[in-house]
Amino acid sequence: MLFERVKELAEQRGENLKTVAQKLGFSENAFYKWKKQSPKSETLELTADYFDVSTDYLLGRTDKKRYYDLTEEDEKDIQNELQRMIDSMNNKSGFAAADGSTMDELSEEDKELLLASLEQSLRIAKRVAKQKFTPKKYRD
Repeated sequence: MLFERVKELAEQRGENLKTVAQKLGFSENAFYKWKKQSPKSETLELTADYFDVSTDYLLGRTDKKRYYDLTEEDEKDIQNELQRMIDSMNNKSGFAAADGSTMDELSEEDKELLLASLEQSLRIAKRVAKQKFTPKKYRD
């Protein structure tokens, strides 16, 4: 599992295992040795840091690459918050653009762009909050 994950991550970056090993200061065949033996924890951590994934992901303990990746529960929270925002904007006094137009006066395209922007903003905010406020003991 470990070797396959590292190989997949290298391929996603357009690199081969030999190149990645050299960049990390490992022997050229270091990753191939991982097929039969476990790496040292320092080596595993360097590899995880290089690919910006958790060591648990490399080891196959989770499919979540980073501790701050959004979960299904996070996605539900985002959709609920987005719905609350939509409901609020649909009230007569809930939304006014800089030019004074209301939600009803926006074109369908503008409404769609606004909602997409709000949804993306909520995702970014949730991810940043997880990075900032997740205690270290829960990060891997």
